[in-house]
Amino acid sequence: MKLSESVKPISYLKSHTAEVLRDVSERQHTLVITQHGEAKAVLQDIASYEQTQESLALLKILAQSSKSIQEGRSKPVGKTFADVRKRIRELAE
Repeated sequence: MKLSESVKPISYLKSHTAEVLRDVSERQHTLVITQHGEAKAVLQDIASYEQTQESLALLKILAQSSKSIQEGRSKPVGKTFADVRKRIRELAE
């Protein structure tokens, strides 16, 4: 979609709400809403929003993992599995 088609003033949204919602939902695109010529809000279909939130969550996990590695709070996978196996054996006894 062209950027010029995905920016609408709030007055357009007010007078074409049902049409705008249907279009955003069916075409799964984002609409920028302006007020007094300035971008003020973003209207997005729920599927795209959920995908964005999931992507952000994964990026946060990656950032936390990188930080843990840099701070030395990690151990080799072989050691981790050995610890888990040991713990399972202890619980089974």
